Amino acid sequence: MHSLMRQFVRVATASTLAIVFMIPQDSLAQSHVVSLAELQGAAVAATQARERNIETLRAFVSSPVAEKALKSAHVDSQQVKNAVSRLNDQELAQLAARASKAQADFAAGSLSDRDLIIILLAVVALILIIVAVR
Repeated sequence: MHSLMRQFVRVATASTLAIVFMIPQDSLAQSHVVSLAELQGAAVAATQARERNIETLRAFVSSPVAEKALKSAHVDSQQVKNAVSRLNDQELAQLAARASKAQADFAAGSLSDRDLIIILLAVVALILIIVAVR
């Protein structure tokens, strides 16, 4: 009886292994796995968005009105430009959107120079605070 049980376990083990190795590995793969090309595309898109946001903020801080406002507030514009690159992606996106909106409103005549300066100084203060906290 003991040898019969041992033979049954051997046959069951061999059958299980045979079935496992007969099933193609692709069919066991999960369908929600992301391909390498999709990952690379997402990484490139995120990098490009970050670069656009950095450029938007640097252009906002480099405008003649901004340069004048920063000088009057005794803030080094180069320090602000360097601090922009230390922001995370979410902070960059939010501040770039605000800067773009402020520039568009200013160009449309909805904002005065004083309003733009206040917005600029608020954005600069926020950038410097975020970087200082880290």
